[in-house]
Amino acid sequence: MSTIKEIEALLPSLSTDELHHLERVIHELYRARNELIIYDDAYGVWTAHDQASAASEVFELLDRQEERKHDANA
Repeated sequence: MSTIKEIEALLPSLSTDELHHLERVIHELYRARNELIIYDDAYGVWTAHDQASAASEVFELLDRQEERKHDANA
């Protein structure tokens, strides 16, 4: 876990080219590990994990909106 925090701490100091390189390496690792890839093109990959995370964020947003609407009508 501390390795991840160390990597995160270093990311802001990387150049844009270095960040692009790192992104390519990560996408190649997804492909090599045969992750559940939903979409794969020149821009990168979209995995089942990405899909679930995006859906979760949308549902949380909808839940908050419903709560506000309910509170306003109470």
